[in-house]
Amino acid sequence: MHTFIYYLGGVKAEETIDYHIRYAWNLIAKHYNNTASQYGATMASGYTLLYIDKNEGTPSTKLGPAMGMEPRSIVRTLSLLEERKLIYRERSQDDGRVVLIKLTEEGLKKRALAKQSVIDLNEFLFKHIEQEKLDTFFEVIQQITASLKQQLNPTKNTNQHETQY
Repeated sequence: MHTFIYYLGGVKAEETIDYHIRYAWNLIAKHYNNTASQYGATMASGYTLLYIDKNEGTPSTKLGPAMGMEPRSIVRTLSLLEERKLIYRERSQDDGRVVLIKLTEEGLKKRALAKQSVIDLNEFLFKHIEQEKLDTFFEVIQQITASLKQQLNPTKNTNQHETQY
């Protein structure tokens, strides 16, 4: 466990829920960035490729919110992916105002690498954590998510957000 301790009104950081989530996420991000760097990519670019529907494309306006990224960050990531010829933009046939982000052949290959990276990390963690503890973790994290969604927007439905790679 991380040895750096800071205090919040007498409460140790290690005693807060967000500390552990943030600390674990930082390690996950470091893992993904280390893996992505072997391919000249970043975790953000890998996740973006995963969020683009590989068959139909994805409206550019839906990517940022789905990934929890700020508009400037997603624009920068999309520009980088376009420069690397991993994606291209195409007007929707159904609605000319909508710009779809689509994967190139090379983008599909890089997407497959990103997907495999996610699978590999999850297989590693599933091997090292007992199923009962994983079940409890998923239950707790879903409760945290639902509680925070309810607090942030009490009028919206708090159904779990699902992403299919």
